[in-house]
Amino acid sequence: MSSDLEARGVHAWFSKHHALADVSLNFNAGSVTALIGPSGCGKSTFIRTLNRMHEFIPGAAMAGEVLLNGKDIYEKGTDVTKIRLQIGMVFQKPNPFPSMTIGENVLSGLKLAQLKVDNKEDLMEECLVRAGLWKEVKDRLDSYAGGLSGGQQQRLCIARSLAVKPKVLLMDEPCSALDPGSTLRIEDTIRELAADMTIVIVTHNMQQAARISDFTAFFLSDGGPGHLVEVGKTDEIFSKPVDKRTEDYVSGRFG
Repeated sequence: MSSDLEARGVHAWFSKHHALADVSLNFNAGSVTALIGPSGCGKSTFIRTLNRMHEFIPGAAMAGEVLLNGKDIYEKGTDVTKIRLQIGMVFQKPNPFPSMTIGENVLSGLKLAQLKVDNKEDLMEECLVRAGLWKEVKDRLDSYAGGLSGGQQQRLCIARSLAVKPKVLLMDEPCSALDPGSTLRIEDTIRELAADMTIVIVTHNMQQAARISDFTAFFLSDGGPGHLVEVGKTDEIFSKPVDKRTEDYVSGRFG
């Protein structure tokens, strides 16, 4: 079951660099939201604040709130590991564990999360089916993941994320390193997953944002910290945005 996620007044710093200023966004359960904008406008920084991944960067700090079903994930005493199980992440570069088999990769998060399941084989198949990879790998689950193509590795990473049953899936440019065919397969997977998950995706590809998202948020830095310019239904952002800067960006005049 998907969940509501909400950012309220989020700021982010890396040492003295103010990277993100006062971003408030609500992500509806069961929807896909695309974050667009030029390089360096804070999209990737913002998406990492949504499950506290930015904390891995030395000197990182944030202000504001991120609410998962009404509860602030930055509240003192919050178990960060549990948060990251509920709010999963898929990165730009596929990162399966190369020394593990395909099957072991899918189930690797369970060990980390100390989750017990009755039938691991059923779970493995379910996650690979949902990630659109089952038919391609079902006869070689004991092969090493490093032998898969880039697109297959990325879908394996999605399957790995799904195994711990997250409520939200964050995706930071998941198709940027992939060929067009692999990209379309990932997009099909995203649309199918959105039926029962909340998905947030950073993309530089305007056509991709238009194809797969329900809502689109446009970020810009204007020489200062990145900030949210406009958010709305995707068809409206691309056809009749409110802000002239949004119109200029989506029509390719800059960026």
